[in-house]
Amino acid sequence: MKKIQMVDLKSQYNKIKSEVDVQITDVLENTAYINGPQVHKFQKNLENYLDVKHVIPCANGTDALQIAMMGLGLEQGDEIITADFTFAATVEVIALLKLTPVLVDVEPDTFNIDIEAMENAITPKTKAIIPVHLFGQCANMDAIMEIAKKHNLFVIEDTAQAIGADYTFANGTTQKAGTIGNVGATSFFPSKNLGCYGDGGAIFTNDDELAHTIRGIVNHGMYVRYHHDVIGVNSRLDSIQAGILDVKLKYLDDYSNARKASAKKYNKAFENQPNIITPIESDFSTHVFHQYTLKVKNTDRDALVKHLNENDIPCGVYYPIPLHKQKAYVDSRYNEVNFTVTNQLVKEVISLPMHTELEDDQIEFITQTIINFVNK
Repeated sequence: MKKIQMVDLKSQYNKIKSEVDVQITDVLENTAYINGPQVHKFQKNLENYLDVKHVIPCANGTDALQIAMMGLGLEQGDEIITADFTFAATVEVIALLKLTPVLVDVEPDTFNIDIEAMENAITPKTKAIIPVHLFGQCANMDAIMEIAKKHNLFVIEDTAQAIGADYTFANGTTQKAGTIGNVGATSFFPSKNLGCYGDGGAIFTNDDELAHTIRGIVNHGMYVRYHHDVIGVNSRLDSIQAGILDVKLKYLDDYSNARKASAKKYNKAFENQPNIITPIESDFSTHVFHQYTLKVKNTDRDALVKHLNENDIPCGVYYPIPLHKQKAYVDSRYNEVNFTVTNQLVKEVISLPMHTELEDDQIEFITQTIINFVNK
């Protein structure tokens, strides 16, 4: 059996090596390292794939979130509601902009933002909602958009883990994750479903005026060189990363299908295991399985992690500490009774190897090792 990787980027690269190497060589030969033709080509191809009017590439996913908020003209003290159970980048950029993060609980099955908790957190100071499409499937965007319209709020989709997922509205129409709200943001970190070989990110919107503003922000506030019309940052996707992403974009749906196939094999192996709760797939969203995350019941999760590591099986705990308990984001307004789901999830969740190159014997070894531990 081949060595098990949490994400096997080397094997994935080997399959597309010739295409990727051509892109890298082209950049080295034309020396247009910043905003070269590869960036513009990838931008257009991603717009077509997402069926969105504007894709604005940037340096990383955290910048994408920050720039999206800057583009909306939010002001110091404005409240932004988001999920407690996610990576810190989502709340980090809110705090950096001197906005006020408001964390709410998540659903116990999908791990996405709890709609009732979200609506209950709205105050006169609330200006935006950031749903995080966690682990590969969309939050309930029908409900979120309805509530946002009712309260005149912006919606900023954090799509770092769900690029390529399809959301089906109650009326039967579909849209890609990240293209539904006022603006979407994603990351191209190497381990993402669409990942480059360094850092990268992008912002999506169908709003022409917002797109224009954001294009200035990512480039020091400039539309014309040395004319700074808005306060900006330096956040650009380099040409080498864009070339790599343009190759991988062609295979994104294949990569998603490979992940879904592996998830089905995991699910099958864990059937009839009452202490192992496999991921729930929403009726309204496809799941692209950026992570395959279990909940383990009546089991010492941390002891299971140790056992897997001892058997050379990598795994992850996403996330071990709720954001509302992180030192940087502690707030006296928060009441533990409002975070019962998140506080339980951090004790139970464990993410297994999930990537495009998983093999059947690896899945069999991983699943049997877990079943034996849980049932010992």
